[in-house]
Amino acid sequence: MPVARRTLLGAGLAAATSALTGCGDNSAPDPGLAGPGDAVTATDAAGNRVGFGSAGNFRTPSGAPTATPPGNGGAAPAGQARYAQDVTALLRRHLPATPQTVQHKGFPGAVAVVLVDGKTTVHTAVGEALRYDAGPKLLTASQRVAMLPDSIFDLASVTKVYTAILLLQQVDKGRVDLGAPVRDYLPAFTGAGKERITVEMLLTHTSGLPVGAKVTGLPDNEARWNAVLTTGLVSGAVVGNTFRYSSVGLMVAGKIVEKVTGQGLDQALRSNLTGPLGLRDTGFNPKTWMSTSARSSRLVATDARSSRGLLRGTVHDDVANHLGGIAGHAGIFATASELAAIGQMLLDGGTHKGKRILAEATVRRMLTNHNAGKPAVDPERPNRTSAHGLGVVLNQSWFMGRLASTRTFGHTGFAGPSLLVDPNRKLVLALLTNRAHPNWSWANPDPVRAAVGDLLAKEVN
Repeated sequence: MPVARRTLLGAGLAAATSALTGCGDNSAPDPGLAGPGDAVTATDAAGNRVGFGSAGNFRTPSGAPTATPPGNGGAAPAGQARYAQDVTALLRRHLPATPQTVQHKGFPGAVAVVLVDGKTTVHTAVGEALRYDAGPKLLTASQRVAMLPDSIFDLASVTKVYTAILLLQQVDKGRVDLGAPVRDYLPAFTGAGKERITVEMLLTHTSGLPVGAKVTGLPDNEARWNAVLTTGLVSGAVVGNTFRYSSVGLMVAGKIVEKVTGQGLDQALRSNLTGPLGLRDTGFNPKTWMSTSARSSRLVATDARSSRGLLRGTVHDDVANHLGGIAGHAGIFATASELAAIGQMLLDGGTHKGKRILAEATVRRMLTNHNAGKPAVDPERPNRTSAHGLGVVLNQSWFMGRLASTRTFGHTGFAGPSLLVDPNRKLVLALLTNRAHPNWSWANPDPVRAAVGDLLAKEVN
């Protein structure tokens, strides 16, 4: 979502949310106890409830790593690390204080998966996937939906990691040259100064392109994509010189994938990544591939006060929505386990369960800082540095906490998701929250991300 729109909505909707603000009970819950929203069951790919055996083993519906659900406090659940209960307690401290609390300062719910050396040490779900209706309006207890270990989230900008992988696969195949001008692949990529933009610059956010594109008020998707491709540079930007976060760059990267594969981005994702990895709960426009019962029990809500009403299973990002829910910068939905599988694949040098997804040399190139010595411009995060690989963020303590290092990589998303991989500890953290439900302006997701990173840095050596 463009910065200007965030600012505009934050101001314009202040009056609409003021009736809810201050209505909550600020008393803190007991973080050591399981609440009504703590998951003890899950669902399979068809949306059917799945129980847990006497050993507490959680049967996942896909090829992602297996895990166990959270327990009811006390000792860590069977098969999980002793610090699993601490992660759960930390997340629960950011939930609404009571069932009647209206405005939260964290998120209604969250799911966290931690893998260490390829083994699941934490898989916990807390709170609610659906708590508010459009308005926003606090739902009654019977209308709410508990968060499950296999709840499906809007990954928002974490989608950029998937797009980068799909594009780098084409580099491996010799169909794309990272050093080539974007215009070699997309002749419609026009505008003053843009002839110098290379494919690599799209992935390192050094193209000089802006955060967002204007696609509203246009007659069809062809016109909207033409508007993306002809988006001009930021005023005063010097191509290749400065890190400036740009969703437009990854939209264009996704179009290159489509051009060289001859497939839509959603099809390329299935053919080249989720299919080979066996990930059945990852994709664009989840309402098109989920059963009715699964949509009801597993989809996690985001905004509940947008012009589109309650968003649940519909992409939160406005530009991606106008583009049909399929774009290189936002639109993928997934479970925490399946997001963690992506992190583990990169940690393992591009392989997953013996299947090669990316060449090892390509993964090393992806995870190398391509922006050393370059300044960063990010008004929303003034502490952000330019350290960035090809489609992944590097060494950013503002969301990685004490796990941050020159080798640590990942990505965040505006709706509340994040992926973090620490090669030094052989650790993968997929932390998914619905902090944008019902109103993204209520909470900053970065402090809890960093806090979980701090906790894991202390516990995992």
